[in-house]
Amino acid sequence: MVDFFQLIGGQVLAFIGIALAIGLCCIGSAKGTGMVGEAATGVLTENPEHFTKCLILQALPGTQGLYGLAAGFFGLFSMGFFSGGVSPFSGEAVVFTVEAGLSILTACLPVMLGGWLSAIYQGRVAAASINVVAKKPEEYMKGVILCGIVEFYAILSLVGTILLLMNAL
Repeated sequence: MVDFFQLIGGQVLAFIGIALAIGLCCIGSAKGTGMVGEAATGVLTENPEHFTKCLILQALPGTQGLYGLAAGFFGLFSMGFFSGGVSPFSGEAVVFTVEAGLSILTACLPVMLGGWLSAIYQGRVAAASINVVAKKPEEYMKGVILCGIVEFYAILSLVGTILLLMNAL
């Protein structure tokens, strides 16, 4: 059993990290966009002309799902998944030890957690910003800016993961 884990455990751990990065970011985005969609439906029943503004606010928490997907591709890229097992950073064959798999799993943690949580919190800010659309539609960009501040931390999480993946193997 130990030999089996040593043989494939590194790849399994790496794939778990990549899958969680993609999955948690998408779960957070689904929750965030869902909250905004719920809030927007009330406004749209009264003022359907505000659909575009509501849609922009709803789309914002969805970007974290894209960041998770980008991190997943970058993780697969660093594993040599697209280059026949050759690391694009060192040019050497990737040997998947358990330590290498743990490195990739750990490198995915920033976007995994940062993307997941920031999508939910950005959804809350965007849902609250729907009130601006309802009361002062000409001021809705203020809500977009408030959402952008939360977005900044999702971007930092993605950058952190990319930097860690560049040095993981």
